[in-house]
Amino acid sequence: MDNNILRIGCAAGFSGDRTDAAEPVVDALIAAAGPAVLIFETLAERTLALAQLARKSDPDGGYEPLLDEMLRPVLARCITHGIRIVSNFGAANPAGAARRIHALAVELGLRAPRIAVVEGDDLSGPPYQAVLAEALGPQAEQLHRVSANAYLGAEAIADALLAGAEIVVCGRVADPSLTVGPALAHFGWARDDWTRLGRATMAGHLLECGAQVSGGYYADPGYKDVPGLARLGYPIAEIDSLGHCVIGKPPGTGGRIDVHTVKEQLLYEVHDPAAYLTPDVVADISAAEVTQLGPDRVSLTGVRGHARPATLKVNVCHATGWLAEGEISYAGARAEARARLAGQVLAERLKGLGRLRIDLIGVASVFADDDGRWLDAAPLGDARDVRLRVALNHTERSSAERLVREVTALYTCGPAGGGGVRTALRPRLGTVSCGIDRSLVPASFRFIEART
Repeated sequence: MDNNILRIGCAAGFSGDRTDAAEPVVDALIAAAGPAVLIFETLAERTLALAQLARKSDPDGGYEPLLDEMLRPVLARCITHGIRIVSNFGAANPAGAARRIHALAVELGLRAPRIAVVEGDDLSGPPYQAVLAEALGPQAEQLHRVSANAYLGAEAIADALLAGAEIVVCGRVADPSLTVGPALAHFGWARDDWTRLGRATMAGHLLECGAQVSGGYYADPGYKDVPGLARLGYPIAEIDSLGHCVIGKPPGTGGRIDVHTVKEQLLYEVHDPAAYLTPDVVADISAAEVTQLGPDRVSLTGVRGHARPATLKVNVCHATGWLAEGEISYAGARAEARARLAGQVLAERLKGLGRLRIDLIGVASVFADDDGRWLDAAPLGDARDVRLRVALNHTERSSAERLVREVTALYTCGPAGGGGVRTALRPRLGTVSCGIDRSLVPASFRFIEART
């Protein structure tokens, strides 16, 4: 057992990720027989806004909907073997998630784990209205705000672990902070040790998207081949006391971890390699070195760090009306021409409602645009398998519903041969971001006791 190495395995990279990813990761952490943490990264901007809406409908809801499926297979072994669990699957209701984990432990016949929740990210309440209004500027009065959440850092996570938490449930913390917190607690680094914090942050950045670094989002057959894509191994970072890390994956799992997959993930969503801003540190990878140590083992060294920003990023989600969508398929001779005609019919009948997006999936969709100019300019082809998709955003539900009805009416109103209609109508959310002085957003943790 090497207490100078902390192993952190990631078992989810987003809400909706595979729910069987944790078991091989936990197997590997147990086999290594050293200090270990299992993290689940399940939160995105849209995910959190939807969670806020869910909690408004159900005060006990608003946390990760797949929490049970993710934890049930591994909770007992994590408790038994001392593997701590850190996650942001608390979303809009960390306390609700903690209570559900306690209930899950009872169902599994386990003792009650010590569960801490990190609080302070939710700025939706009245005390923050003036602060948000000032930060957002003139647009604040026009926004029908649904939620406002600050990206917290790692310190409250570390404090909870140092206080004895076996499971830490967070809401909106920065993704890398799920890794930085355990490292900060385990190694006892100073909270302003920018170099080590920068290194741990980039280790967390490699872990945070789950199987992306294991070759999932890297795979491109014949060009960037990845074996065993159906049974990808999720990543494990071995972090030393200096913050350097080695990235690997559980033995016997699919995927690949090499200098190419690691470099792709290292640069993912990094706006400036010399100044990657997080709540914990400004990480600098401009002199980083990525080295292949062996099969599926890659080291990251040379990362530096600078003093953290004075402000915290805040995402404000706001209602933007209703999104109506409809799809219908055309196949066989002149399918593309019939699909185009159907789109023209809808555009004419819905004229005046606003901008209608028309896509021909398989012909012009990914590279199309919301104004339809790309499709209008594209010459008529002879595609024989085309799915028409139309979408409309409107502030009034009744107006958005018209699109749903009009697409359905194409069944008999033509063109010929349309089928497989599918429609959807749902509230739509937008997001704007601003910065708030970190002194105005105090993060903290508290333990949630099991109900008896």
